[in-house]
Amino acid sequence: MTQHMTRRHMLKSAAAGFGYMALAGMTAQAAEKQNPLAAKEGHHKPRAKRVIFVFMHGGPSQVDTFDYKPRLQKDDGKELPFAPNGKVEPNTGRKLMASPWKFARHGESGAWVSELFPEVARHVDDLCILNGMHTEGQSHGQAVLQLHTGAQALTRPSMGAWVVYGLGTENQSLPGFVTICPTRGHGGVQNFGNAFLPATFQGTAIGSASTPASGAQIRHIANKSLTPEQQRQQLDFLQELNRGHNERVGGDDRIEGVIESYELAFRMQSAVPQLTDLRGESKETLKLYGIDDKPTEDFGRQCLMARRFAEAGARFIQVSHSFKWDQHGNLKNGHEKNSKEVDRPIAGLLADLKARGLLKDTLVLWGGEFGRTPVAQGKDGRDHNPQGFTMWLAGGGVKSGMTYGATDEFGYHAVKDKVHMHDLHATLLHLLGLDHEKLTYRHAGRDFRLTDVYGRVVKEIFA
Repeated sequence: MTQHMTRRHMLKSAAAGFGYMALAGMTAQAAEKQNPLAAKEGHHKPRAKRVIFVFMHGGPSQVDTFDYKPRLQKDDGKELPFAPNGKVEPNTGRKLMASPWKFARHGESGAWVSELFPEVARHVDDLCILNGMHTEGQSHGQAVLQLHTGAQALTRPSMGAWVVYGLGTENQSLPGFVTICPTRGHGGVQNFGNAFLPATFQGTAIGSASTPASGAQIRHIANKSLTPEQQRQQLDFLQELNRGHNERVGGDDRIEGVIESYELAFRMQSAVPQLTDLRGESKETLKLYGIDDKPTEDFGRQCLMARRFAEAGARFIQVSHSFKWDQHGNLKNGHEKNSKEVDRPIAGLLADLKARGLLKDTLVLWGGEFGRTPVAQGKDGRDHNPQGFTMWLAGGGVKSGMTYGATDEFGYHAVKDKVHMHDLHATLLHLLGLDHEKLTYRHAGRDFRLTDVYGRVVKEIFA
């Protein structure tokens, strides 16, 4: 027998269902609030899942690495034919100084790379070289903060914190954002800090610039006095107090951040030491990263740890070659020593990521806070140059074997297909599936974002 249901009867019968629907929605919201590090969908389909940032602190010289300038070589010792922009140190004149190193074309792409990077040159067909970079900030402090936070002087969240805020992490037993042996100067903790974002999204430091990578660990990662069961009981009691306090104040994201950081720290005790312990790696892998050779051993460890964290699900990983590229004098010896320390490890990282199928969805970013002048400072140095310099990307949805942008014929100013630091940030977020104009956080009465009110996505470099 067919039963006819009136609208009133249907609403009456389904009323309980509306309650369940509301409860389900509230439960989902509560779960998201309780676990801000849960993996999230971005604004659009991502090309990359994670970032490895290889930071060359101090400012490597573009005209001695990836930006070949025949005119500079030809006019060595002559006067720069135009006035330099920006602040110039008193002992920086206008006398052009040719690169001490030879350049050659490499790979099918024929990209120019100097003899400072012979190992990276073998992977040039995987690189997207940005030769038209420019930024603000003539000093290291300004430029390093601009690179890491999008602002020269103000306290702003770091790009790693923004990425984890937008996407969460794929491994709930690991921090979403780790920085291995970070620098202590020129912004220090601000370079991996959360600023006004909830504390959950700040970077976790593993060691510091003053710590050899072989001994780099997260401080207090182990508790030798209590068993895991005793620690869990202790933490449960502490968290009960924290949650009670949070309820009494009506909810505070700082307290919630503490609660989540304690829970993450408990889970990390077993996960992190396994990732920083490289003893399980094969001899071939250790050799690939240069861990078998003293000059490359330290930075090789950093790069191998970065691969292990990326493979385990961390979202943003940074390794730092801390404040060694600032050659105001003695350019030849300084840059040769620096490149010898990092060339093989970086090439090993690229090769390892590619062999494991990780390079296709891992965006590798290489570069410093600015470049250096083509004119001499003193007898044999180069001054800071934010007006034009080089950074490169690899993997993660960018075109391979591409050189994009250009500086003038001496390598001083970006003049073609220029990419500002805000543009780089916007592009990085876009590759991860995040719209830099929509990734905002309300603070002090306004919406903040990594790119402030600037930034253009450089779609020309997308694969």
